[in-house]
Amino acid sequence: MKFHVKKNDEVIIIAGDDKGKKGRIIEVDRKNSRVIVDGANLNSKHTKPSAKTPNGGIVKTPGSIHISNVQLISDGKPTRIGRKEEKGKTVRVSSKTGKTLN
Repeated sequence: MKFHVKKNDEVIIIAGDDKGKKGRIIEVDRKNSRVIVDGANLNSKHTKPSAKTPNGGIVKTPGSIHISNVQLISDGKPTRIGRKEEKGKTVRVSSKTGKTLN
C-alpha cells in the first residue's frame, strides 16, 4: 500500500487535539496506518530514579497519529498529492503547485 507521506516529510496535523501543529515525520507504521510526528501528540511517562535518570521525573514522548489526520506541506502550504511517471519512475506531485516532491 502506498501512502501520501513518508519519513522526513514536513506535515501539518488537520484533526485532533494537535490540529494546526506542524512537524516532521519521524516514523511510519505501515501495518496500522499511523505516523509519529515530532513534537505532536506528546505522552507523559513518569519515571522512577535509576542509574540512567538519577532524578526521575516526567518524560514526554511523541505518540502516533492516524495517517489520514496529517497533510503534506509544500511551499509552506498544505497540499494534496498526485502521482505521475517520470523517466520510468513513479513520483509524487503536489496538486497545488504541480511540483515534483522527493
